[in-house]
Amino acid sequence: MEFSGPLQKMMSHPANPVIYYLQLGSDLLKMNDLLGKQLRITPLHRITCHCGLEVSKVFRQNFCYNCFYSKPEAGDAIFHPEKSTAHLGVADRDLAFEAAYQLQPHVVYLANSGGLKVGVTRAAQMTTRWIDQGASAAIVLAQTTNRYEAGLIEVALKNHFSDKTHWQNMLVGNEQAVDLIAEREKAKGFLSSELQGFCDAATDEIHKFQYPQLTNFSKVKSVKISASDSLETTLVGIRGQYLMFDNGAVTNIRSQEGQWVSVAF
Repeated sequence: MEFSGPLQKMMSHPANPVIYYLQLGSDLLKMNDLLGKQLRITPLHRITCHCGLEVSKVFRQNFCYNCFYSKPEAGDAIFHPEKSTAHLGVADRDLAFEAAYQLQPHVVYLANSGGLKVGVTRAAQMTTRWIDQGASAAIVLAQTTNRYEAGLIEVALKNHFSDKTHWQNMLVGNEQAVDLIAEREKAKGFLSSELQGFCDAATDEIHKFQYPQLTNFSKVKSVKISASDSLETTLVGIRGQYLMFDNGAVTNIRSQEGQWVSVAF
């Protein structure tokens, strides 16, 4: 069977293990069912932006040049929550969009994604966020009423905690156990009394995740689909937004959004 279309971030469902779906055009592939099967993923040397235009290059989150520098979905506060201004009634690119996105409950969290990290996300999508980052466990540190408040907390903690996913450690399972409750208490100590108030509603619940994986690796190598004629190998694992193959190669679907491929199995 063969399917083709532009790559999009894999959809996930929080089960044990996590269930993943890859959408190609109008087709939805349940990737868990392809574990242990040989795939042939071929680049079709086409790129399309979210806006539908075919382009030669896309930027973060699959935006072409014009969209990246004009759409509110790619505004400063998306990547830097502390730059949010909607709570002041001040527009960056589109106040209506920014108010809807920024003026809703957010959480600041600690997660073990190949190592301890701090992050911010909307409360309504925190589970999806943790899965997209391949977290084995996560805990809410603070709950805020808007994105700006969460951004202030994250900035205060960046000197003490990484805000990056350690993807290589994550994919080989080389991550140390972390006492998230103890780390959360430590994190509170780095916050001002005003920011500590946002931590009061957080509970001790630790969210844990398992991912579909048939093989363990001692090391992995990241590959781009567009850099080869085709990837023809056996799918043995999925974690975060990575597909993992039996030769130790891994490819990040999210970072290649907009690239057209065909998938045959």
